[in-house]
Amino acid sequence: MTNAELLSKTLEAVRKYDPKPDEALLAALVKNYALVMRRPDTALVSCSDPKELATVKKNFLIKKLGLKDGPGLDAAVKKVCERMKAERRKSRAVFYYLLVKDLGRERVFA
Repeated sequence: MTNAELLSKTLEAVRKYDPKPDEALLAALVKNYALVMRRPDTALVSCSDPKELATVKKNFLIKKLGLKDGPGLDAAVKKVCERMKAERRKSRAVFYYLLVKDLGRERVFA
């Protein structure tokens, strides 16, 4: 799957949560995480797996977005899990997009 196909698929999925998604942000996320999104074992986020959520917090929120650890990060992850609870298979790209938007960190990908 090409990056353009990944972007199109992700854009469609994000529209369930954001009717007017930030396409530049999505393009940057797809560019940065294309390899992760192509692998079945890493393309999804499991909200029922505490280790997975800890990895999202550590590797994405703290390392990539430059946020300080604290209860606010756990709350942000929990909020996205709640928003996406109807999705059995939670796309990592959509999950990250929602986190970035909720936390106002779009400039990291500008």
